[in-house]
Amino acid sequence: MKLGANTVLFGGYDLETAFNYTAMAGYDGVEISAIDGMSEHLVLDRWQEIAPEIKRLAATYNLELLAMEQPSRDRVKMEKAMQAAVEIGIPIINCGPGGKTDDPSTLQQTLDELGALAQMAERYGVILCVKAHVGHAVYSTPTTLKVMDAISSPNFGIDMDPSHIYRAGEDPVEAIAAVISRVKHVHIRDCKGRQQGPGKPEMQANGRGDIDLVGYIRVLHEHGYTGPLDLEIIGAKEYSLEQCVTIAAESRGHMQACLQACGAR
Repeated sequence: MKLGANTVLFGGYDLETAFNYTAMAGYDGVEISAIDGMSEHLVLDRWQEIAPEIKRLAATYNLELLAMEQPSRDRVKMEKAMQAAVEIGIPIINCGPGGKTDDPSTLQQTLDELGALAQMAERYGVILCVKAHVGHAVYSTPTTLKVMDAISSPNFGIDMDPSHIYRAGEDPVEAIAAVISRVKHVHIRDCKGRQQGPGKPEMQANGRGDIDLVGYIRVLHEHGYTGPLDLEIIGAKEYSLEQCVTIAAESRGHMQACLQACGAR
């Protein structure tokens, strides 16, 4: 497995700062944030201008470009994301499912949108992944299985985030085993409690919460998963650089220990 960090953790800082301190913390690569409002890292309306800088930073700091997070299912925005991914050399784009948990009728719209975007991903030669998300139409293992049944494209996969599954009232260790056949990306963070949000950024750091991340990573290893394991910490845009670096380093140490505990490193 490749250990990465989503640059959204450093959303209050520029891309070079994010790359520099991610490398110093010992990560193998990065997931580039294209999340409006949470960062100004990959702004898709001017991706052609930003693409050369991302490639330069990846080479300078010896960080593999593991993925991009672009949550919208808007076709125009997603096409820009895919064009940017091809130019920069980013293999995976992660998005959210949309819709509403308390309105099951939105699930079909989500399936239709994701199906069309999976076809677009085939044309561009990238992988599109979606994760269960608290409050959205796809929020649990059963709804994730419905997505897997509906979309068979080889360019589509599941992005698993244990914190969302945990907050949906499930055991993430059991959940990852149920969908592992289609998992092509993993977002990882911890969570204290089963409330709606993931908590303060420092409490999302791996090892601070209630999730059995050792067991979670063990299941990935036992099933031969070798893809990205990307830390995704949200809400730190106003944090000091020292706080962001502490979260990155603490989480990376915990991830490494998990891999060692299950014999993956």
